[in-house]
Amino acid sequence: MSITLRSDVTVEVVKHTASDANVVGAARVSTIGDASLDSWELTGDPSAGLINYLMRDRHGSPFEHNSMTFFISAPIFVFREFMRHRVGWSYNEESGRYRELKPVFYVPGPDRKLVQKGRPGKYEFVDGSPSLHGTVATTLAESYDKAYWDYQKLLEAGVAREVARLVLPVGLYSSMYATCNARSLMHFLGLRTKHELASVPSFPQREIEMVGEQMEACWAELMPITYAAFNANGRIAP
Repeated sequence: MSITLRSDVTVEVVKHTASDANVVGAARVSTIGDASLDSWELTGDPSAGLINYLMRDRHGSPFEHNSMTFFISAPIFVFREFMRHRVGWSYNEESGRYRELKPVFYVPGPDRKLVQKGRPGKYEFVDGSPSLHGTVATTLAESYDKAYWDYQKLLEAGVAREVARLVLPVGLYSSMYATCNARSLMHFLGLRTKHELASVPSFPQREIEMVGEQMEACWAELMPITYAAFNANGRIAP
């Protein structure tokens, strides 16, 4: 079976209960009690000031009363970084124990910076030459092809899937559902994206940043006022 090489990631919102009104309703219960039930339907400019105040002064819990479930396809090494985010997140990932894994693998695209310069804690990534990109792509493809051939050989010999998968590299694509709320997503974005509006700089690995950028675009459509307040206040989770 021939392998497939990709340089992208994909993100899709499959389910959500997320709106700016969720934030407003949750916040107003502290001052007006059961009258806050009407606030869950409010949208527009009247709520923008309250949401910005909550974000600015870091009153975080009102941003937790919503939910977004994403379906994500990315290399395994991205998910291993992703799952460092545990508070406010739930995950279910494709299993190599219960299904035969598909031969789809990651190679860096031509715009992926390849060379690390500098010392730990103070380094940067710079472009690689076209020949270096070619070397990386060829080497990875050869390694992936051999690894998947060995995987198939073990399966054909009767080895259990959960054991045969040990020969596969972290460049293999996987898929998962990831569920979070706006507060946990903001924390993720603050760490896993590099943005000119961030008051605290972050230096994420490019591949998880690619996932973060797509999640951010989805969230911005669902909660535009909250998203604007996040950017206006330095992209720090409240």
